[in-house]
Amino acid sequence: QVQLAESGGGLVQAGGSLRLSCARSGRTFSRYAMAWFRQAPGKEREFVAAINWSGGSTNYADSVKGRFTISRDNAKNTVYLQMNSLNPEDTAVYYCAAVEYSGGGYYSQAYNYEHWGQGTQVTVSS
Repeated sequence: QVQLAESGGGLVQAGGSLRLSCARSGRTFSRYAMAWFRQAPGKEREFVAAINWSGGSTNYADSVKGRFTISRDNAKNTVYLQMNSLNPEDTAVYYCAAVEYSGGGYYSQAYNYEHWGQGTQVTVSS
């Protein structure tokens, strides 16, 4: 079993920064592609960023490109999402997701991911 635990959410003013963390436990010896999704009130869950198992390949939603950075530390089984230049449209619950994938890629669709965290709230005030 794989467990994911997000942390780092909170309240920040527009223009500010936050760093989210996602710690993975359980079957840590496998290679996992990881991603961040978010869901705002009344909206569907949307893709934010993804990273392959080695950290050598990443992908971002157009809405966060240039502002957010996904990274990982496999020694710590942790994935990060550095969020800069936040704006109120970034307000959402942010979810970490994982899928066992030893290839060089990742997925951008939520249905490909097998494991999900409980989410962490990010609120950006104007």
